[in-house]
Amino acid sequence: MSRAPESQYERIYRVVGQIPSGQVATYGDVARLAGLSGRARQVGYALHALAAGSRLPWQRVVNARGEVSARRDPEPSARQRGLLEGEGVRFGSSGRIDLERFGWRPQW
Repeated sequence: MSRAPESQYERIYRVVGQIPSGQVATYGDVARLAGLSGRARQVGYALHALAAGSRLPWQRVVNARGEVSARRDPEPSARQRGLLEGEGVRFGSSGRIDLERFGWRPQW
């Protein structure tokens, strides 16, 4: 019996699930690793669609500047930052993460 092809969201979730604690990836990195180059926004949509209580480490995905993306409601941004800091990710005074230090570089 053959399996149904993996959806774009499933591919995104598979990549995000591989990001280790204490490291981050950009939306663009996740898109590229999921075979969706140039579709960073699709990653954002997929993460926004996660069910409440999901165990996927969504907080480890940041924008290309190494920042937590701004949202209309600031609570999720503060939560994301708190989760990352709890994993040892450090933010500079500008609110940016040093992607050279904390960026995930998979060996795929």
